[in-house]
Amino acid sequence: MADRKEVSGQPNTVVSAFDPPQKPKLNKFAFAYAILASMTSVLLGYDIGVMSGAGLYIQKDLKISDVKLEVLMGILNVYSLIGSAAAGRTSDWIGRRYTIVLAAAIFFAGALLMGFATNYAFLMVGRFVAGIGVGFALIIAPVYTAEVSPASSRGFLTSFPEVFINAGTSFVHQLRLPHHFD
Repeated sequence: MADRKEVSGQPNTVVSAFDPPQKPKLNKFAFAYAILASMTSVLLGYDIGVMSGAGLYIQKDLKISDVKLEVLMGILNVYSLIGSAAAGRTSDWIGRRYTIVLAAAIFFAGALLMGFATNYAFLMVGRFVAGIGVGFALIIAPVYTAEVSPASSRGFLTSFPEVFINAGTSFVHQLRLPHHFD
């Protein structure tokens, strides 16, 4: 382009300000970190999917009413508010990465409690603990991802937790568990 002839008496110069910006390459480490941080969201989706399929069996085994079953299914969102409120302060105190590990550990403890529950109250305690872990994870995973991501791909990478919730729910539905009583 620099060898073009002058037109109308003015020299021909290349103006780099009008060139389209070069698209930066995706940072592989940030991509991997975003996927790992978002794995906690898969657990939430998996929990929602499993509990929706297990509700009939829980109701039959524990002999609970429809209202108690509805409370059991929906209370996770209320409990996660407590975890969400505590996640910011905790992440400032121990760091984002360790808060994600803590969220996964709390969720795991809640899953164990729910798995070994013998009555409705024990099951609600398990839901409470799992809800705390879910609240931690839903707040911290996008924050951590945003902090490790370059500005050019931050929006894309911070959408992973929401996508992974749906992936966890879809995984359960792909198992095609039977929904009938024997």
